[in-house]
Amino acid sequence: MSDRIAPREAFGKTLVRLGEENPNIVVLDADLAPSTKTSYFRESFPQRFIPVGIAEQNMIGIAAGLSTLGFIPFATTFACFASRRVCDQVTVSCAYPRLNVKIVGGYVGLFVGKNGATHQALEDIAIMRSIANMVVIEPVDATETERVIEFACNYDGPVYLRIGRDPMPQIVPQDYKFQLGRALVLREGKDVTLISSGAMVEDTLKAASLVEKEGIDARVINMSCIKPVDEEIIVKAAEETGRIVTVENHNIIGGLGSAVCEVVAERYPVRIKRIGIRDVFGKSGTNEEMKAKFKLRAEDIAKEVINFVGR
Repeated sequence: MSDRIAPREAFGKTLVRLGEENPNIVVLDADLAPSTKTSYFRESFPQRFIPVGIAEQNMIGIAAGLSTLGFIPFATTFACFASRRVCDQVTVSCAYPRLNVKIVGGYVGLFVGKNGATHQALEDIAIMRSIANMVVIEPVDATETERVIEFACNYDGPVYLRIGRDPMPQIVPQDYKFQLGRALVLREGKDVTLISSGAMVEDTLKAASLVEKEGIDARVINMSCIKPVDEEIIVKAAEETGRIVTVENHNIIGGLGSAVCEVVAERYPVRIKRIGIRDVFGKSGTNEEMKAKFKLRAEDIAKEVINFVGR
C-alpha cells in the first residue's frame, strides 16, 4: 500500500483540478473551509467560492438556486450539519425537484478529531438514503475520492458525499473506475462475506487476515455506493458464502448494514451480523479510542466474525 492520504485532501485538490476544467463548478462553505479542504478551491477561484457562515440551511437553498442557473454547486460542511441540520432543505429544495446539488459531509461517523457526540454523524447515511432521488457515496481512499468527485460533477442530480477526515492507505487499484451502484471485491473468500465502506474498510481487511489464521476464508467488499446499493454483488455473496457481516462507522440502524439486510431479506435470505455503533451516541476521543470503545478495531471485528461463523 502507498502513503496514507486523507480523502478530504483528495476532495479539495480534485475540486481545484475540475474547477480549472469547468467554470460552472462553485463551492459553498459553512465556515469550515480549512477542515473540509475547500480552502484550496478558495485560493484558486475566490470568485467561485461562496462563504455563507454558520448558516447551513441557507447554504442549501443558495446551492439549489445556483443549480437552476446551470452551476454545479458543492455545498460543504461537517456531515452532522450536512444531514441532520439541513434535512428539510435538502428534501424540499434539492431532492424533490431533483436539482444538480452536491452535498458534501466531512468529519464522518465517530472520527471527528475529538469534537464529540454533537459533531459525530452517526445517522447521516440513514437520513440521506431515505430521501428519494438522492445518491449516497462514501469513498474509501484518495484514489476513489478523486473518481467519485469526477462522477459527481458529471452526474445530473443530487448527491450526498461522505468524505473521511483522516489519512487512509490506498485500497482500490490505481486504475479504478467508479461506477454508480457498483461495489468492488477487495478480497475473495468462500466462508463469509465482510461488507464495509469508508474508514472501516482498512480494519475490515485486517480482520479478514486475522480470521484466516483461524481457518475462515473471508471475502471483503468495498461498498462505497450505499445508494443505489449493488444488489447483485450482495446476492452473489449470499449465494456463495452463506453469511454476511457488515462493518460501518455509523449507527447499525439505517446505514450500510440496513441497506444490505433489505436486499438479502427480499432476494436471498441468509444470516447477517451488523457491526457498527449500536444505537447509542458517541464520545469524545481519538480514532483509536473510539474504535476501542465501540469495538470497531480489527481484532474486535475478527472476534465477531469468528463467533458468527462458528455458531
